[in-house]
Amino acid sequence: MSERFEKLVDLMAALRAPNGCPWDRKQTHESLRPYLLEETYEVLDTIDRQDGKKLPEELGDVLLQVLFHSQIASEAGTFTVDDVLDQLTDKLVRRHPHVFPNGSNDPTPTNAEQVVAKWEDIKRAERKADGRPESVLDGVPNTLPALLRAYQIQARASRVGFDWTHDEAGFDQMLNKVEEEIRELRMALRLPSSEGTTATRQQEIAAEFGDVLFSLVNLARFIKVNPEDQLRQCINRFVERFQFIEQQATASGRTINDLSVEEMNGSWEEAKKRQAAVNETPT
Repeated sequence: MSERFEKLVDLMAALRAPNGCPWDRKQTHESLRPYLLEETYEVLDTIDRQDGKKLPEELGDVLLQVLFHSQIASEAGTFTVDDVLDQLTDKLVRRHPHVFPNGSNDPTPTNAEQVVAKWEDIKRAERKADGRPESVLDGVPNTLPALLRAYQIQARASRVGFDWTHDEAGFDQMLNKVEEEIRELRMALRLPSSEGTTATRQQEIAAEFGDVLFSLVNLARFIKVNPEDQLRQCINRFVERFQFIEQQATASGRTINDLSVEEMNGSWEEAKKRQAAVNETPT
């Protein structure tokens, strides 16, 4: 390990030592879960904002979580940070035989798509060797955000041919599927209240809405758009525009509650124009 990395490992051990930080010593794998998730999303937010100066700090916070978990495991005798590094190194070498030859006679991938297919073949072989289930859907964590999990599940199914054809006909079929799901949702919403209990009707409406979302995720994958990323960025745009409305209200000596719908819509459109102008400005 490099001197800087060793210093970090030693620092983490000192924080967990008997005379270290009471808060750090109290933490467990379970208690740290929300912090790992939070730090990961802060990295994503920094990338979305293209803040290259802030990114090293946020990546460092993610690395801290890796060191924290490794130190806890080391104290319990489960594994050490060296094991983490060794397993990652082995995995990268094992799953890139086209870069690190292993004596295999398998054809060398020549593009990114073939690399992904080979990666999946290797992962399936690893699961089989470990006696784990061999479903192509294994390995997609249940704890992923729902949009991202749907995207990953659909991508895995696609790799074995369970997909629409990637041509104009397939695109039309996929759009038809989205429209079909929207029609079914519309029908569920329009069912007379006399048909079934309120709870049953609400369950049917919720299920149809879920089908709409799932079909939209499939469409996003088809047109090479990550739905999780785009929804997050859409939310960011909404927040920025809404806060502009609030700022306009404050500038006029009022609060947003004092604005009419027409005034809010006007400020919203102005915010959209400002965002578009910033995006068109050369950097």
